[in-house]
Amino acid sequence: MLRSVTEIPATFRCIFNGFPYFNYVQSKALDDVLYTNKNFVASAPTGSGKTVLFELAIIRLLMESTEHWQNVKVVYMAPIKALCNQQYQNWKQRFGYLGLNCKELTGDTEVDDIVEIQNCHLILTTPEKWDSMTRKWKDSCLLRLIQLFLIDEVHVVKDTQRGATLEAVISRMKAMSTCLFNDQSQRRRTRFVAVSATIPNISDIACWLSDSEGPATCLKMDESHRPVQLRKVVLGFPCSSHQTEFKFDISLNYKMANIIQTYSDQKPSLVFCSTRKGVQQSAEVLAKDARFIMSIDHKKRLMKYADALVDSKLRVLVMHGVAYHHAGIDGSDRKVIEDAFTKGDLPVLFTTTTLAMGMNLPAHLVVIKSTAHYVQGTCEDYSEADILQMIGRAGRPQFDTSATAVIMTKIQTKDKYIKFLNGTKTIESSLHLNLLEHLNAEIVLHTISNVKMALDWIRSTFLYVRVIKNPTHYGFPSELSKPGIEAKLQDLCLKNLKALSGVGLITMDKDININPTETGKLMARYSVAFDTIQHFTKISGLESLSELVSMISKSQEFRDIQLRVNEKRILNTLNKDKNRTTIRFPMEGKVKNSEMKVNCLIQAQLGCIPIQDFGLSQDTSKIFKNGVRVSKYLAEFLSHLPRNNFAALINALTLAKCFRAKLWENSPYILRQLDKIGLSLATAMVNAGLTTFRKIEQTNPRELELIANRHPPFGNQIRESVFALPKYDLQLEQLPVYSTSAAEISVTVNMKNFDQLIAKNTSLCGHYVTLILGDCDNNVLLFQTLFDSVFLKSGTWSRKISIARAAKGEEISTSLISSKYVGLDIHQRFSTFYPGKPCGDEICGPESPLTITGKGSSSTVYESPSGIGVISKEHRGQVTTPTKKTNCTNAPDEGHQTSVCPTTVITKGDFGNVTPCAAPVTAWPSVFTGDEVAQDDFPIDIMGLASTMNLPQNVCYTPQNFFKNKISEEESSLSFLGDDDCTESEDCLGIFDGLF
Repeated sequence: MLRSVTEIPATFRCIFNGFPYFNYVQSKALDDVLYTNKNFVASAPTGSGKTVLFELAIIRLLMESTEHWQNVKVVYMAPIKALCNQQYQNWKQRFGYLGLNCKELTGDTEVDDIVEIQNCHLILTTPEKWDSMTRKWKDSCLLRLIQLFLIDEVHVVKDTQRGATLEAVISRMKAMSTCLFNDQSQRRRTRFVAVSATIPNISDIACWLSDSEGPATCLKMDESHRPVQLRKVVLGFPCSSHQTEFKFDISLNYKMANIIQTYSDQKPSLVFCSTRKGVQQSAEVLAKDARFIMSIDHKKRLMKYADALVDSKLRVLVMHGVAYHHAGIDGSDRKVIEDAFTKGDLPVLFTTTTLAMGMNLPAHLVVIKSTAHYVQGTCEDYSEADILQMIGRAGRPQFDTSATAVIMTKIQTKDKYIKFLNGTKTIESSLHLNLLEHLNAEIVLHTISNVKMALDWIRSTFLYVRVIKNPTHYGFPSELSKPGIEAKLQDLCLKNLKALSGVGLITMDKDININPTETGKLMARYSVAFDTIQHFTKISGLESLSELVSMISKSQEFRDIQLRVNEKRILNTLNKDKNRTTIRFPMEGKVKNSEMKVNCLIQAQLGCIPIQDFGLSQDTSKIFKNGVRVSKYLAEFLSHLPRNNFAALINALTLAKCFRAKLWENSPYILRQLDKIGLSLATAMVNAGLTTFRKIEQTNPRELELIANRHPPFGNQIRESVFALPKYDLQLEQLPVYSTSAAEISVTVNMKNFDQLIAKNTSLCGHYVTLILGDCDNNVLLFQTLFDSVFLKSGTWSRKISIARAAKGEEISTSLISSKYVGLDIHQRFSTFYPGKPCGDEICGPESPLTITGKGSSSTVYESPSGIGVISKEHRGQVTTPTKKTNCTNAPDEGHQTSVCPTTVITKGDFGNVTPCAAPVTAWPSVFTGDEVAQDDFPIDIMGLASTMNLPQNVCYTPQNFFKNKISEEESSLSFLGDDDCTESEDCLGIFDGLF
């Protein structure tokens, strides 16, 4: 007996305006879903109206809630984004009428979006996205509020790609519900409602979703209860062992006309093909082979559709009653084709599996042309979830009472699909195939802290339910008892835990207590694949930017990016072409695999090279969604490694920012980062020479409008946007600490436009900069993340650090890298001063009697301590040098100018040949530092130095005996005198700077 919609409270009947009665499946489930709070699982044919069961469960929650739905939080989870989007569009309108807010959460969502979903009632998400969210559930009050969890297509749990994540997420939500239920402040558990296609072991799903009251309520309906009766046909075609999948697929094109004529009943037909090229080829063959009976009005409608199309090939096919549809065609063309097919004007539509997953375009006849497709260059069968989705398009309830689905496959696999379509194939878990990533996530959450807890976690999964019933499927002997199976599962856990420990993701002690490492936490936070982690552990620390791009291109996260034959010409042109703009780091040879394709598309996007092919644009978008996440992981991963990876770390930080900004770090197209500025406007600015933020700030607003061909106040808005960006100043100063092996540096970062930002109350939305210092030995000396919220309090940040002397040089590289914007970074080099050579060399000075201070900027200029004059290289020509001239025997050898040499010059080789006090004795700075004498070096007056340092004056000092005197750090100082009054009797020092 069918139940009436009037049973629903009047407030909620608007949700079901389209029909007066619930169908048989919905009527059977009504009491359990609407009038109880028990967990519920339904198995019913595709197209039987299972979505209504979710809506009834939501209404049950609303009936128990207060007005305005303040405490209502519902999560709907579907295996793919397209289904989430379809349901979002549906529920946004239906439940919006009741005042409920919907939010789709399927991409790489920013912090702002997370804040936004806290104010919504219905959250629609995918397992992958919800996985990343729930990994932080202990720290999020949002997840504690969830009262209803809806799971669509739960049979996807068997899918080898998406199934493991779905299973892990549901198991985690169960654990969260139990934990919160045990907390007295939580009144009730989270309710789980799941729906599935027809499967024989739906009771196993019910057992998995059990609670303290027992298994979930289970409703199982067979195909006879489908509103539109579906006829299922499996056709097997000969395929010899020598025939490739590609040739077999082509051979099916010539069978298509006969199949459509036999099964379509002159009604709309939908044909699924494995590739975009196959879609177009099949459509072209059918247009030649088939003739559709159409009226004159029908032909006129088709001509009208054809005139609206951009694709010329598609235009010709539409006039014959045939069309194709895939992600590679223009968006406007897709919309026209969808409209024509929905209205029944287009007899046959060829498409890829994307349409089955995303678009709600039902047909009377659905044909699956070949059950195999290419994944990463290898041929694989469609997953059963994919096939069910495609078959689900068959049947139009508003037009048909019956529909047909035809599967075209090899004769060898015909029986397999007959058995599958009859719903007699048991679904199994795939968690054991992807256990590493999910074990690590639970360890980071502290759900697992030892092997016993790991086994407890396994017991909460669908894997445990099935391995007890069917151990042979999971590689265990069939005769094993339950304790024996649990022992095998424990061994499986140990094997995976050792693998995690082997790459430093976890630590295990003798008692097998488990703790996550920082790298393991990063893996969980950014949901990075284990294979990608293994790949990154091979980093040497010296990688260049191009090498890191190549490394990221090989990540497991891009495994679904395929290289298509028709894309090779475009990609090879982007890689190398003398007549066009090409990528920054060309690859050797031709583009021949998906890794090279990913690399090429990354560089093309960062280089602002237009990609005209729509399919490649779609792939680029997908690459950058994952690339942002992977590049951030790489940068943070390197920051936690031992500190001898400065080169790789600074390039990883730069690359992570480039992925976010979609620009190279040295790109002139900086205006693309501002709102409402696209490539064309940014290009106009570049052509006008406006390639930095500073130049834009200095340009008149009217001139900006003239360049951009825009009206006022566009120019003012652009300048205001640039003025609102944080600007920084970086200073380094060496402090007077005396050592031949270490130096103390003061690092100061100032926000230059602090006053402006404070006056305008500017919000910088979580922006931060990373300060990193490195030496010539590739060591990281300082790594500091500085959020703008810190600068907005005082405008400055500073720190003192001690740095060890590097073996390969005394220069420090300093960088301040923005997390978000290209064009704000600061890179400087700073030379530190160490007196004497490091111990172990020919000369080893004492704990240094010499100090020098300096500040670094983009061109390094050194300054002395207060009260001591320093003459920079830029001003050296303005200095009046001492006029006293003496015999300078070393001038030719040392390369200095005798005209400015105030006295005798001593080198290391002359230490023993100098008569003390015979004349003012000087020595080149190389005596103290061990460096080679430079062309513009000035000698140091040793006697003058001794006098300045208050050493006894009754001793005639030479470089040999100078260092033998014990000088305390308090007494040590270095004065620089360089005026015209310097005479023989005075302690006169040579003028020098920039030497150390």
